Amino acid sequence: MRILVTGGAGFIGSALVRQLIVLGHRVCTLDKLGYAGSLSNLAEVGDNPHHSFVQGDIADERLVADTFEVFKPDALMHLAAETHVDRSVDSPRAFIDANIIGTYVLLEQALAAFRSNPEFRMLHVSTDEVFGALGPVGAFREDSPYQPNSPYSASKAAADHLARAWHQTYELPVIVTNCSNNYGAYQHPEKLIPTIIRRALAGEAIPIYGDGLQVRDWLHVEDHVRGLILALTKGTPGDSYNIGSDNEQTNLDIVARVLDAVARIDNRDRQELDGLISYVTDRPGHDRRYAVDASHIKSALGWHAEIDFAAGIESTVAWYANNEEWSREIAAGVDGKRLGLGRAV
Repeated sequence: MRILVTGGAGFIGSALVRQLIVLGHRVCTLDKLGYAGSLSNLAEVGDNPHHSFVQGDIADERLVADTFEVFKPDALMHLAAETHVDRSVDSPRAFIDANIIGTYVLLEQALAAFRSNPEFRMLHVSTDEVFGALGPVGAFREDSPYQPNSPYSASKAAADHLARAWHQTYELPVIVTNCSNNYGAYQHPEKLIPTIIRRALAGEAIPIYGDGLQVRDWLHVEDHVRGLILALTKGTPGDSYNIGSDNEQTNLDIVARVLDAVARIDNRDRQELDGLISYVTDRPGHDRRYAVDASHIKSALGWHAEIDFAAGIESTVAWYANNEEWSREIAAGVDGKRLGLGRAV
């Protein structure tokens, strides 16, 4: 297939592009190369004749139209988004522009592509955060009500609703996925697990929001992108699929696992690493718990998570330990100040 991937220079997007190329697809990556995207994430496929790259903003209607015209994709996999909750608290406008306006522009161009190619289909990649927060038990299903609690999750919820509306109103064959928290190589250093690894390796304070007992379901990025490819190629248009690994961990659990791995891999004293933990003011509106029920994608498409969490954390820590130059390069694009307090201060 000829597949256009938006946000393909980011964390999940680049993992997806690499897998698509291995599977023999032709891929065009469209990415504006903002602070969270980097061509270094695509170095493995940079010279591959089946991969091309276009730098630009998905909210730029002319650019998107030209990219569709030149590449003539059989499918669109839409991952481009502003994703960091803390940043959305401080500066929500960027999230409205990228996640809502950008998705609208892509839906319109995808509809034009579908009308000239009945085999065309679109995958819209979203998050479990659109469902809000859970109590101590239960898990989000595909039919759970949307109750977003941050500017980020609200903008993604709006994008999900647009995708559904374009399917219902215009019969665009679009599929939606909602995933749990991802981890793995190439994740931006400001995210939780890379932050813990980077600061532990450097002997710096590791900030923990609130009491650290917030719960997330953690999914390895390679398992996630396998699910995305299955959803695109085998999923039912108009349907949505939750992708999660039944792997709930508190933030404190994550810190402990990561520090265990850092101690082994970098030959560090475990107790000294514990001394780096620093509790800081919680994020405003911080959702207490997320978990997704992935039984639908398991039964309908045969997907299941394959990467053991302990092994996944070990390999992730090893990757960051061996790629500190990459982390420094990417982290240089941010100022390192505490985010997410914004208007609550």
